[in-house]
Amino acid sequence: MSDLSRFQHPRFARTYERLSVESDRRGTAAHRARALAGLEGRVVEVGAGNGRNFAHYPATVTEVIAVEPEDRLRAMAAHAARHAPVPVRVVAGHAEDLPVDAASRDAAVASLVLCSVPDLGRALAELRRVLRPGGELRFFEHVRSASPLVGVFQDLITPLWSVAGAGCHLNRDTAAAIRGAGFEIEEQDRFAYAPVPMVPRHAHILGRARSPS
Repeated sequence: MSDLSRFQHPRFARTYERLSVESDRRGTAAHRARALAGLEGRVVEVGAGNGRNFAHYPATVTEVIAVEPEDRLRAMAAHAARHAPVPVRVVAGHAEDLPVDAASRDAAVASLVLCSVPDLGRALAELRRVLRPGGELRFFEHVRSASPLVGVFQDLITPLWSVAGAGCHLNRDTAAAIRGAGFEIEEQDRFAYAPVPMVPRHAHILGRARSPS
């Protein structure tokens, strides 16, 4: 198994445990449900966090492997998995080295995690590796603003924000990275909302992409 020591952020995990409940109340739960609607078959979820997605998987999903590197969050995810409407197996691992066989998944889910992976290109390459040809990637992520001025502000504060937020990057153009990794984006919605108090509305994308056949 990969060394997960660099992914341990117990203080952030405790904060996230509280904030994720408020975030879901402020609209994130509805976005999670929309991101997962219609999924089928065998799924891998990267950066599952404390398992807030699990309740939203449709009955057409036959199995979820939920990969989470942070120990405290993974323990919470394992508890959430026991109450999920579909079979969920929570495993230790990280997005850049998924403990999943090649071409073994019908779909992959990346939800509020691609902002924080150290190497976004490598993580997306791993998602391509584990998806079957023509497999589906569902994504729900906060991203760089379309406003040049706001984007520059995000560039300026991202180094400090990343330290406080367990590696979170406010300024990633995640859609461009998904395309650059060889996925074809078939559907994308771009919108802004404020998922937590005291943080202004900021840009998010939600959609689906297809791996090459």
